Amino acid sequence: MSDEEETSDTTYLEDDTYGDPKTFDLNFKGPVAKRSCTDVLCCIIFILCIIGYILLGLLAWVHGDPRRVAYPTDSKGHFCGQKGTPNENKTILFYFNLLSCTSPSVVINLQCPTTQICVSKCPEKFLTYMEIQFTYRTNKNYWTYYSQFCKSTFVKPAKTLTQVLLDDDCPIAIFPSKPFLQRCFPDFSTKNGTLTVGNKTTFEDGSGKTRNAIELRAAANRVNKILDARTIGMKIFEDYATTWYWILLGLIIAMFLSWMFVILLRYIAGLLFWVFMVGVIGIIGYGIGHCYQEYCNLQGQPNSHLTVYDIGIQTDISMYFQLKQTWFTFMVILCLLEVFIILMLIFLRERIRISIALLKEGSKAIGYIPTTLVYPLLTFIFLSICISYWAVIAVYLATSGVPVYKVITPEGQCKHENTTCDPEIFNTTEIAKACPGAQCNFAFYGGKSLYHQYIPTFQIFNLFVFLWLINFVIALGQCALAGAFASYYWALKKPDDIPPYPLFTAFGRAIRYHTGSLAFGSLILASIQIFRIVLEYLDRHLKEAQNNISKFLQCCLKCCFWCLETVVKFLNRNAYIMIAIYGKNFCKSAREAFNLLMRNVLKVAVMDNVTDFVLILGKILVTGCIGVLAFLLFTQRLPTIIEGPTSLNYYWVPLLTVIIGSYLVAHGFFSVYAMCVDTIFICFLEDMERNDGSTERPYYMSQSLLKILNESSMQTKKP
Repeated sequence: MSDEEETSDTTYLEDDTYGDPKTFDLNFKGPVAKRSCTDVLCCIIFILCIIGYILLGLLAWVHGDPRRVAYPTDSKGHFCGQKGTPNENKTILFYFNLLSCTSPSVVINLQCPTTQICVSKCPEKFLTYMEIQFTYRTNKNYWTYYSQFCKSTFVKPAKTLTQVLLDDDCPIAIFPSKPFLQRCFPDFSTKNGTLTVGNKTTFEDGSGKTRNAIELRAAANRVNKILDARTIGMKIFEDYATTWYWILLGLIIAMFLSWMFVILLRYIAGLLFWVFMVGVIGIIGYGIGHCYQEYCNLQGQPNSHLTVYDIGIQTDISMYFQLKQTWFTFMVILCLLEVFIILMLIFLRERIRISIALLKEGSKAIGYIPTTLVYPLLTFIFLSICISYWAVIAVYLATSGVPVYKVITPEGQCKHENTTCDPEIFNTTEIAKACPGAQCNFAFYGGKSLYHQYIPTFQIFNLFVFLWLINFVIALGQCALAGAFASYYWALKKPDDIPPYPLFTAFGRAIRYHTGSLAFGSLILASIQIFRIVLEYLDRHLKEAQNNISKFLQCCLKCCFWCLETVVKFLNRNAYIMIAIYGKNFCKSAREAFNLLMRNVLKVAVMDNVTDFVLILGKILVTGCIGVLAFLLFTQRLPTIIEGPTSLNYYWVPLLTVIIGSYLVAHGFFSVYAMCVDTIFICFLEDMERNDGSTERPYYMSQSLLKILNESSMQTKKP
């Protein structure tokens, strides 16, 4: 071939602003088939990190023990109810002196400063050690019953009360209790409006003092603050067990609605947009009306005038819904959202025409490649595997090590408080003499080996690789979808020229040739996200030590990193489209995508994020429809039509699950649309620069799309 013939197949576009002139191959007819591996070094690093991640999982599996989370642990670090141990039949944790749990150290150390042992059942009667000593001579059965709550078996109660307190062998008193979360808690009840324990309002504490049920309740509440999260977890589990089929039905309906909207967008995109519009405004209006109704219903109710600040942080979320301030806040937020959507529609009415045209073109592409609608399911499976693996490793790392014991005192005023100790010899040490009443109790699992010293580092590595993998899975999906939709766009005769299995082919190309490039882009994004997490961690742990200047700087850093993450996501998305089309490395693809957008900045300004806004309306409509139906069902407001669950602890648990799940389902479907529209737009810009609409160089886009985009571009140029 001569030089003249070679020159005829290429053309140059002057680009003084954004680098050297760009060379176009006029024979280009779609995604490049002949490719080579890109960003090989990053690919190798990524594979090595995955191998290291697997090895870390094996190491954590060897040293960790998740049973330490599931079973209660006594003062010596032994599990209650663990099979193959002396405590196999002792499944309940018993506190020697629950009244000591009123100490402030309970909240600080998350441990009650009293001996804790494993027992087979909780006490059922009032008894003190001094009473047992008197009754032992006449009736030994009392001692047999009492001794099961001691650390070791004694033939008789020969020790004095002082010696028992010093050696900490037995509780000085027991009272009627019931197992709750595998722990013995007082058997409280109300009699004629008075709080009682075991039908008594007062009782002997074993040290000569008379206590009342209110004091015991205060001590139990201290421990409950540690266990409230687990209590709520059990109630939530019960709600899920009751409503799982309703939740599943809601998600199926959401999937059906999303699928139906996707099909209808191909034929009646304009009409469907206004359906989205009216539906979203109507749903938000219903929410405003409901909030106003709840606000009016709370008028005159006791304590409804309190603020969130007054009641503080509560584990029972339903308490917040009994405040007028909560419903007023919701109402204001929904009103602002309603106004925002209406203003967006007014000012973006011209750009919406372009979005509708692109949506119609995207609908055709999805119609010809229907397998793209199934791909979000594959992404969901990959993300679920990554999240599960990260969570399992985090639990195994957190439960690695041997029992570590700390000094705990009832008053929390000992200078040795929170220091490491050995329970076997603690009573003979100077600490026990210097701090009367101090206990050497189990605190957590740790160790001094090299592995245990690097557990925090392993947790950071676990989090970082998790973020890297999550972003890689998302990048893989974007690149595969972009390759499939680019195959559709660059087919001159649609659908005859569309290659077979375009999605499968694009996925294979992305894995085989561009794993390194996808890992490179994901690494940049994961690095930014880990910095944001570090900033959040520092902000939470240094709040009290910060002044106004440091808080301002912290806020500025958060804002900057958020903006940086948003920009990088945008650049990565377009870079992956260029990788799917041309097969170049990440940096070249990102640069070419950026230059392409800058050369066509007016068309980009026309496009902006209007299409995303239209798709968000679709997501809100699907989520809102399912959310309203779920709300009416779970709050028993549809008894004449269908009877929902009647015994829920928190109706908002299944409601939020359905709402979030419906949004994720809708997002999965509409994200395919978003990627399709972005790919078609990038291909359109390339098409405009490569071709001129002549017979030799025809446009690959549809004439309707070309007409609308050119008209909008001309309108944007007008002063």
